[in-house]
Amino acid sequence: MDLIERIDELQVLIEEAKSVPLSSSVVVNRDEFIELLLQLKEEVPEEVRQARWMSRDRDELLARARKESDRIIADAREQRDRLLSRTEIVKEAEKEAVRIVQEANDNGARKKQEAEDYIDQKLAGFEILLNKTLGTVARGRTQIRGEGGVAGAGGVASPAIEEYHEPPAAHPAAASPPPAAPFDAAAEPDPPEDDQESSFFQ
Repeated sequence: MDLIERIDELQVLIEEAKSVPLSSSVVVNRDEFIELLLQLKEEVPEEVRQARWMSRDRDELLARARKESDRIIADAREQRDRLLSRTEIVKEAEKEAVRIVQEANDNGARKKQEAEDYIDQKLAGFEILLNKTLGTVARGRTQIRGEGGVAGAGGVASPAIEEYHEPPAAHPAAASPPPAAPFDAAAEPDPPEDDQESSFFQ
């Protein structure tokens, strides 16, 4: 099961939970919710590793692009030298040599830019995915805190809330964003069938 499916399970758990009277809070099964969070926590490092691999691949792609650029330029210069050695067509050779070198420089720069754009796009996609994941976890944690506040006001605390201990942070590099507004399961519209995943992250 992948990361998105874990998030979908959290969404279903919250959406189907019982509502607290006169409140936007809901009551969820603590054990089930924590189990999903732990499973989600195990999935997140894989996404982080993929991001690190992509960063490493970026350096390799740029190195190959530079190597290819150097080869093209070297071939162009070699061809220029051969043309210049023919004294009967020296002037034409110089013009052609300049054109070839310029074209080689342009091609090399374009290949390098394309490689950088490709890697940047992939890393941006991973960043968006991780931010959405962290946002979902933050909303779930905020929901749990909201339940604790409601129970305290009524004088009867939920056993699930009394026994819950916040798990340690996964990694300093993946710090959670500021707490989001309390999650209102009843106010959440059902996402369109043809675009469930995108509506979930809005």
